Amino acid sequence: MRPDSLTFLRTLLDTPSPSGFERPGQQVWLSYVRPFADKVWNDAYGNCFASVEPAGVKPGAKVMTVALCGHADEIGLMVNHFDSNGYIYCRSIGGIDAGSIVGKRIQFTSSVPGVKNPVLGVIGATAIHLQDKSGEGKVRKLHELYIDIGAKDMAAAQAMVNIGDPGVFLDGSMLMGDGLIIARGLDNRIGTFAAAEGLRLAAEKRGELKVRVVAVSTVQEEVGLRGAAMIAEALHPDVALVTDVGHATDSPGINHAQHGHFKLGGGPKISIGGSMQPEVVQRLFDVAKQKDIPVQRTAAPGSSGTDTDAIFVRRGGIPSGLVSLPIRYMHTTVEMTALKDLEQIGEIFAGFCMSLKGDETFVPKL
Repeated sequence: MRPDSLTFLRTLLDTPSPSGFERPGQQVWLSYVRPFADKVWNDAYGNCFASVEPAGVKPGAKVMTVALCGHADEIGLMVNHFDSNGYIYCRSIGGIDAGSIVGKRIQFTSSVPGVKNPVLGVIGATAIHLQDKSGEGKVRKLHELYIDIGAKDMAAAQAMVNIGDPGVFLDGSMLMGDGLIIARGLDNRIGTFAAAEGLRLAAEKRGELKVRVVAVSTVQEEVGLRGAAMIAEALHPDVALVTDVGHATDSPGINHAQHGHFKLGGGPKISIGGSMQPEVVQRLFDVAKQKDIPVQRTAAPGSSGTDTDAIFVRRGGIPSGLVSLPIRYMHTTVEMTALKDLEQIGEIFAGFCMSLKGDETFVPKL
């Protein structure tokens, strides 16, 4: 991967950006795209946009718009309660497996006046020597887990964080052998990365570009695909290409008959199903073939569980396609992927845009 792109990726991954509190990550994204975009902007809720315009288009002329979309938010926790001893109890931001986070470190972004640095804490893990074995096997629920921020009592805790303050897991990105990376927020900072890289690659050939390309970094996907619904109404793209993470199912214990067989490093996943417009899907396959990029087909007959579902139903139907990044261990702090697969999504997105003549409608003749 290009060094500047890798630096951008890791900065995105390591910047806290839980749903509803995406602004720090969005600032990183805008700083990266601003040098090669023709225009950058954001809306009231923090959805961010960057566009590249085709050469020779007169101001005000109608131009086909292709949106490259990924969501900026990650899962996390929100302060919900203090007990008299200064321990904190939280609600989840997005889908969290409570059984997997015991003993994890957390950093909260505090809204308490005067508290400028992140507030650190740990999700309490009772020592094995002290555990009551009579309840062995019971899976604890999130509201039963407490966070210790080192406060001596409730007043001390409330002087550090407020109810409603967000927290993310204190796990940074890490490169591994054979071109792999692990991070807590591959889902879905990789989507905003792919959108930005697709835009960058298109910008390098803007003289040949026949369509307007808009990279979009959406908010609040993990809590209901909210940002995607906003941008679909505001931007009204002619075509939307979405990227998110998808499961790599090549680790032990996964039923392939139920979940499919997808390999890490086997290439991006292109989805087929009701949310994905067939002509857009075919163009994605054609571009991948032309660029000699291996891809994996994935079945999504109903909901895809991604921003695609919120976009394609707007404005009378927006032709959409979904290209996913295979990752292992989704919604944990050790999400793992292959950098090559991620790079190739940006290449497919840019290739799709460059393949357009600007007069396609993606409406079938029935």
